[in-house]
Formats: sequence, C-alpha cells, structure tokens
Amino acid sequence: MKTLTIFTPTYNRVHLLPRLYKALLQQSIQDFIWLVVDDGSEDNTLELLQKWKSEDKINIEFHSKENGGIHTAYNLGIEKCNTELFMCIDSDDFPPIDAVHKVISFWTKNKNEKYAGIIGLDYSLDGKPLKNLQLPAKKEIHIIELATKYNFQADTKMVHRTELLKKVAPMKVFPNEKNFNPIYLFLIIDQNYPLLILNENLCFVDYQETGMANNILNQYKNSPKSFAELRRLQMSLSHAPYSFVFRNAIHYISSCLFAKQNLLRDSPKRFTTFLAIPFGFLLYFYLRLRTDGE
Repeated sequence: MKTLTIFTPTYNRVHLLPRLYKALLQQSIQDFIWLVVDDGSEDNTLELLQKWKSEDKINIEFHSKENGGIHTAYNLGIEKCNTELFMCIDSDDFPPIDAVHKVISFWTKNKNEKYAGIIGLDYSLDGKPLKNLQLPAKKEIHIIELATKYNFQADTKMVHRTELLKKVAPMKVFPNEKNFNPIYLFLIIDQNYPLLILNENLCFVDYQETGMANNILNQYKNSPKSFAELRRLQMSLSHAPYSFVFRNAIHYISSCLFAKQNLLRDSPKRFTTFLAIPFGFLLYFYLRLRTDGE
C-alpha cells in the first residue's frame, strides 16, 4: 500500500501534463499513487494517460467524468483515494524531485491524530517561495491564521489525512456553477485540526491565463451560490477575528445579489451582515462594472 496520493484534476491540459509526469518519474522515492481526474477534457488527455499507465513506470490511476469544475473533480478524487495522505498538484504545476520524500519522512516522524496533515510552500519557477514568504517559525498552524494573524498571502501546498477529507466530502454542487474552491473542505477540517508546518518547497507553480487564480472576478459572477456558501463558512469559523468575518460578509452580500438569494435569512452572522450591506452593494456594482460584457 502506498502512503501518498498525488491528485491532479485536469481539463484540456494535455500540453502541460508531460512536465508533471516527468517530475513524478524523477521522484527520489516512489511511495505514491498519481490519481488523475479528467474533468471532461476535449483533447487527447485520456489517450496520453493510458499510454503512461501502460509504461508502468509509476503507479497511475485515472478517471474521466463530465465537465463540472474542480470541486467535482475533488469529490471524485477523494472518493477514489485509498492512501493515508492526499495532496493536490495541479496539471500546470510540478513537484521538486524530493517532494514525496520530504512529505513522507516528515509525516512519519511527526504524525499524530491531532493534526490534519502538513502545510508546505509553493515555489515560483525561478526557485523562490511565492512572494518570498516563509511560513511562521512554529510547529503547527490553522489555515485561517495565515491570513488573519500572520498576513501570509502566498499560496501553500497542503497535504491532508485522507480519512478527514472523506468525512467532510463531497462538496455541494450547484447547477451551472463550476468554480467552488476546494479550500472549503480544508477550512472545515481546519476548525478542529491544525497542520504541521514544513517550511520547504513541495511544488513549483506556473499560473495559466485560463486558470482559476487569474479569472477570479468572473468566477464571482458565474458561481455566486458557490461563493456565498464559502463565505458563510468563513464567517462562522471559530478562529476568525471580527475583521475577517466582516470582510467576508461584504463578499457574501455581493454573492447573494448575483445569486438572487436572501442575504440575511441564511447568514450565520445576521447583524454583521446587516452592517455590511452598503459595502456589499458597492462591491456588487463594482464587480458588475468590471465583468459586464466579458
């Protein structure tokens, strides 16, 4: 039985997958399964994956589904995962050659049921931490603390215990919405389980123009029910300071306006939401101005 699943959701990325495959072939230890969920690609992704699987150089498992967005790929990936640990590496990213060894050796030495897993660093292609930031010099941390306590704004690489992910998955699926951020699952876990800090490079990231990170404004408009659901969770987090709750109330109001939902009825913080209404309307009109016609 392998210890780690490296999960890759992919959609029309056949031109990028070979770089990731090569990096996986070069791992210093092979104690992992590469689990790929193809989210309805229209290129020859499946043929390429079948070719690599037949080469039998690493352990590959892949599944295909109708296009539904990254959160639906996560739902299937978590369902199919049978290893102790689960780590997502996107199709446009790739791990350094010692990433698997770092994760497994660190977890073997430090694992405990009170921890959700490990949090490490994403690096840019020039070999530096994103925004030149290091994680706090401590043993463990809650995800929410990174932004609210340490003002850490770079992306990280998280490795979770699969059993915890299976308890909180699947994510909700809203009709015609494909942009529900899987951080939703991690935040639910984060309320009860901190992550062990591994201040090392676990992944090189290469943001694409068509990727999730570069299209956030349109996502607010095209997946408002998903974003409203995420904001409801963020407003109710036990570790969140009031400034964080208020900021998310503003975004929640904007999402409710796009989704034509009752913004007070379903809010976990009704009074704060009421106070944030003017700012939420301003954000809504700003997003309408920025995205109309796109």
